[in-house]
Amino acid sequence: QVYLVQSGGGLVPAGGSLRLSCTASGINFKIHTMAWYRQAPGEQREWVASITSSGATNYTDSVKARFTISRENSRNTVFLFMTSLKPEDSSVYYCNTLSRGRTWWGRGSQVTVSS
Repeated sequence: QVYLVQSGGGLVPAGGSLRLSCTASGINFKIHTMAWYRQAPGEQREWVASITSSGATNYTDSVKARFTISRENSRNTVFLFMTSLKPEDSSVYYCNTLSRGRTWWGRGSQVTVSS
C-alpha cells in the first residue's frame, strides 16, 4: 500500500505564501516522479507541478515563477512552496504519484486565499 500524507495549507491573504508537504511511504520514493494537483469547487482537478527523480521540474503556466516544487529524498517528502498567492489559487491541493500500475493521491490540503 502506498500512502501520501499531506500537511500544510490554510488561509492566507492575497500576496502571501504557504508551503505544502507530502510524505510518502510504501514506495521507493527516490525513483518516482511526484506531482501536485489542485481542484476548486465545481472544477476538474488540474495538474500544478511535478518533479522527476532527477529533480527536473515542470509547472502549469498560471503558477510559473510563483510556485516551487522540491523534494527531499532522505525524508521521502515533496514540497510545494507557493508565493504571491492569488484568490484564484484557492483550491484543495493533492499530492500524486504513479506506482505499481496505478495513481496514488494524498487526502488533500485546503488552500484559501482571501482578497
